[in-house]
Amino acid sequence: MKTSEHIEHILQLLPSQSGVYRYYNNEGTIIYVGKAKNLKNRVSSYFNKEHTNRKLRALVAHIADIAYTVVDTETDALLLENSLIKKYQPRYNIMLKDDKTYPWLCITHEYFPRLFPTRKKNMEQAQYFGPYPSGKILRNILLTLQEMYPLRSCKLSLTPEAVSQKKYRPCLDYHIKKCRGACIGKQSEEEYNSNIKQIVRILQGNIGSVLHELKAKMYDYAQMQEYEQAQTVKEQIDLLEKYQAKSTVLSNSIGSVEVYGIAGDAVAAYLCYFNVVNGAIVQTQNYILKQNLDETLQDLLLYAIVEIRSQQEHPAGEILVQYALDYPISDARVVIPKQGEKLKLLNLAVHNATNYMYDQQKQKEMSNPELHRVQLLENMQKDLQLPKMPAYIECFDNSNIQGKYPVSAMVCFRNGKPSKREYRIFNVKTVDQPDDYSTMIEAITRRYTRLLEENLPLPDLLVVDGGKGQISSAYEALKALHLENTIPLLGIAERMEDIYRPFDPIPLYVDKKSETQRIIQHMRDEAHRFGITHYRKLHEKALIQTELTNIPGIGEQYAAKLLKAFRSIRVIKHTALPELEKVIGKQRAENVYNYFHEISKE
Repeated sequence: MKTSEHIEHILQLLPSQSGVYRYYNNEGTIIYVGKAKNLKNRVSSYFNKEHTNRKLRALVAHIADIAYTVVDTETDALLLENSLIKKYQPRYNIMLKDDKTYPWLCITHEYFPRLFPTRKKNMEQAQYFGPYPSGKILRNILLTLQEMYPLRSCKLSLTPEAVSQKKYRPCLDYHIKKCRGACIGKQSEEEYNSNIKQIVRILQGNIGSVLHELKAKMYDYAQMQEYEQAQTVKEQIDLLEKYQAKSTVLSNSIGSVEVYGIAGDAVAAYLCYFNVVNGAIVQTQNYILKQNLDETLQDLLLYAIVEIRSQQEHPAGEILVQYALDYPISDARVVIPKQGEKLKLLNLAVHNATNYMYDQQKQKEMSNPELHRVQLLENMQKDLQLPKMPAYIECFDNSNIQGKYPVSAMVCFRNGKPSKREYRIFNVKTVDQPDDYSTMIEAITRRYTRLLEENLPLPDLLVVDGGKGQISSAYEALKALHLENTIPLLGIAERMEDIYRPFDPIPLYVDKKSETQRIIQHMRDEAHRFGITHYRKLHEKALIQTELTNIPGIGEQYAAKLLKAFRSIRVIKHTALPELEKVIGKQRAENVYNYFHEISKE
């Protein structure tokens, strides 16, 4: 792609310092914001090589101008990038998306604050807690807090003047003791705000300290013989302990941390976030990060951490992650745990992220099978570096019985799924000894010679089970048919499940948990299963022919009857003559009996 003179001039002037760059289109709209440890190297890389990702090619094609900001540290670059992405929401940047709109608890900043659930954070003068995994969980928490600390639910403007002038009349909540009548001066602002502070601490996870204060308060009331007030506080303690018991308590040794587990496919990353306070998970949420420009999981993870922490009222001072981050987090210590409780917690988050990814993939497949099919094939094309989507794949695997009866099994997959009616077995004719390579050559030659003669479509991909030798043999067969540049060829090595191309000693990097790897392994396993099934049939036939059919009067039909009745030749050898007669008649039974007993005498 030819770069304009204007862009070339900017690239020459870029400094080799940390900073943030912005790409503009012809209309002057920011279409991408990025950070760099070295602005000159990073920005130039967009223009000095060919890109395989079509979105990345589209981005470069639309860049009409470049602006940049130099910063002092890598952390400053990270924070500035996040700020600009939120402000301009560029088309080609990663966007963090909740899997759904989660509910929050809101505490307003007003005279006699209100506590209520919401799904929209649209009030500046308020403090938010959450989000919570479901509305049911939030309602249970809210009910517990309201039982402990009766607060007003009305939307009245309770200014000091309005309360002192007795402007309002109490509502039903006051009469049924769900509110203590702040609107008519029955509850002081000091007491009300004290309750709000305790609610905030509970929602932040500091339940232990609140329980300690309440118990001290209860004992004080009891010492002063104010038993009614002591009973009220005891009821609050019981409710709070019940609430605490429902929290997911992990370990008091963990303290307060944030945990980020991530999994991904070629389309998006799926993140599970835990907020752990004093050893208990007080918040959990799933996110989807759409991949736009070949970002790695580390890139997406870093973006998510910065974005999520920017929304937190009190972000934790320690972060648990599974990958090292390229940029430091200025106000937290980043830890990759290797053992202990923290590793278990991180593994739990990764497990949840992986399950969330699979759930989303299944939902897409059920709601829009065609879209899922296209995305699956696009992922495979990208992962396996193929010229087109592999909608039609064939896979070969060889088998033999102790050097005899060599066969090659071929399975066919259409759109990532087995097409069993197209499976084929090749009984090898030119090989009479164990020779995996010659077997592979004959089977592939026969298969594609026939497809060419009958003018049938050729596969988009050929996979063989085995390493360098099998791949070379398959390539030799394709080359003899002048198909080496028509049918892409890959081999899957059994030991490490690595995927290789012809004449390349380095395997393709394919995520071992990806759908691409799963499908290639499934094909190989299916070819092996299909070949083994045929092998067993040949093996049974070989046993019949070499043992039972040597007996006068016993052909394959009567041999099969004997095996069906007695299961094995070993049992037949030790079966009494009357039992044999019941199955194959007197004369044939005598022949079988005499044959094995004469052999035994020898």
